[in-house]
Amino acid sequence: MLIRLQAMRNLQMAIAPALAAAALLMLPLQARADVSRFAGEYRGSVDIVRADGDIDPRDMSVKIQETREGFVVSWTATTEKDDGRKKTKSYEVEFVPSERNGVFAAAMTRNVFGHAVPLNPMEGEPFVWGRVTNGTLTVFSLFIHPNGDYEMQQYDRTLADGGLDLVYISRLNGEPKRRLETFLARQ
Repeated sequence: MLIRLQAMRNLQMAIAPALAAAALLMLPLQARADVSRFAGEYRGSVDIVRADGDIDPRDMSVKIQETREGFVVSWTATTEKDDGRKKTKSYEVEFVPSERNGVFAAAMTRNVFGHAVPLNPMEGEPFVWGRVTNGTLTVFSLFIHPNGDYEMQQYDRTLADGGLDLVYISRLNGEPKRRLETFLARQ
């Protein structure tokens, strides 16, 4: 009986690493399945009211596409000034699953081993991550200013009939700075 019990313990110890590895392999598959619902291209616009009361219309677009390991979010915002000038800002971030279910690390640069890693916020670069919860894909960006102040930006893209509801929030040292809400239609 003692030999049989020891043999079962040995088997459990031999199988445990394989089961843990299988669980880790399944995690990215589940995370990718959650992201697949967001894949596509979306467009919309929002009016930004400036401090002087003028309104700057802003065209917004986002493209979310799956990759072999995770997904890429590309977004563009174009603001038209009163004099007809247009200012366009575009961003693209690749995300890979982290060890936390539904949380994704930004893969914005490569380390010395060629692995995709986040940028360094202490070097003035944004630290970016994302998550998927309850039908919302959120992208967070943390910026540390030269004087030590910090700015957080949050993009909530929630699945909606025909597209995405976008809520953008910017905070400086935890205090709300700007909030924009709009609908982005699936193209």
